[in-house]
Amino acid sequence: MFIYRARVFDTPTDPFAGGELRSDADLALVVDDGLIIARTDYPSAVAAHPDAEVIDLRSGVLIPGLVDTHVHYPQIRAIGYLGKPLLEWLDHCALPEEAKLGDEAYAQTLAGEFLTGLTSAGTTSAMVFGSHFATAVDALFSQAAEAGLRITSGLVTSDRILPEELLTSVERSVSESQGLIDRWHGKGHLRYALTPRFSFSAGQELLAAGGQVVADNPGIWVTSHLNENHDEIAGVAEMFPEARDYLDTYDRAGLLGRRTIMAHNVHPSDRELARMAEVGAASAHCPTSNSNLASGFFPLRRHIEAGVRVALGSDVGAGTGFSLLKEGVQAYFMQQLDPSGGLPLSSAHLLHLATAAGAEALDLSDDVGDLSVGKRFDAAYISPAAGQPLAVGLEHASSDEDALAKIFAMGTPADITRVWVDGGLVKG
Repeated sequence: MFIYRARVFDTPTDPFAGGELRSDADLALVVDDGLIIARTDYPSAVAAHPDAEVIDLRSGVLIPGLVDTHVHYPQIRAIGYLGKPLLEWLDHCALPEEAKLGDEAYAQTLAGEFLTGLTSAGTTSAMVFGSHFATAVDALFSQAAEAGLRITSGLVTSDRILPEELLTSVERSVSESQGLIDRWHGKGHLRYALTPRFSFSAGQELLAAGGQVVADNPGIWVTSHLNENHDEIAGVAEMFPEARDYLDTYDRAGLLGRRTIMAHNVHPSDRELARMAEVGAASAHCPTSNSNLASGFFPLRRHIEAGVRVALGSDVGAGTGFSLLKEGVQAYFMQQLDPSGGLPLSSAHLLHLATAAGAEALDLSDDVGDLSVGKRFDAAYISPAAGQPLAVGLEHASSDEDALAKIFAMGTPADITRVWVDGGLVKG
């Protein structure tokens, strides 16, 4: 049993629905076997649990573990290519790297690098866009299980447009997906996500076969891309003339529901937003990727007003790294600049998008997303070195909201010195 004495920030009530930042300058969290059993003042915690080990974290700030709702496992070595739109970036940067994961030894190395990237950035739960190779997905799940992270992922499937080595058949996609489901779904903190790359590279028959896999395996997830780039959207419209819009290509195949997370959704129609809200599908907002690829301004206000759930994703390859702190501040910038009228964001909004909103989108909010009694202890400790700009900013912040804003504005993975999942230390 542990008592974590800390300055704690979290957002158990949604700031988009009138909630606000919950902050405590000197709080004691009592954690027993990974479960938060008390949230109280330090003297009361010690009196009630005199034998508990005390971990003093008051020199920094403790926040919930970050939740990434869209991050590409094969693309860690493709980060940092600038100046290309989506389809050109895929051809020249991402897809050649993804083809290398057919080599099992390469995939094993990459999986380790990827998971280190997540934990270093304070990310404890993630919807991970997997690989086109089942052996590479096995490598990811195996190492994630060992690390203890909360990972939802799956085999990426395509049957057209992409390089030959990344294509599959309907039969093979079903067989390999089912094998991965049987091996990994529901094992520890792992879950499976049916993952067509996008309708641009997945034909109607392949999508429909995926829908049948979902129907045959209640409880698995679905993730893909949606409305990221105008050329991509036009291509999908040409390939699926019977579909009402991009979202409808997935809906017709039985891939749209409460356990569906669609990445980007920069250019949705009103009908698509209404349909997503109706079924409970969520959007993964990837601000640095949208900026890097010049995909456009994410219509956050339209999503919120339509009732569509939104959380943050780092994307990784087309983004600028694993840091959801950076994604949060970039979301703030883009909403400030959106010529159509963005949604003003406070630091509490940013923390919510990076934690509780992601947990809710991934149906993990009973366990994680904030640091309330009854939740599992998934947490990140922000403790910049003395004299560094963030340390100075935190020392002189005018309020807790201001301190949190400084964390998003200046924080990096180097400032996150300890990370716990289910009470176990995964960084530090």
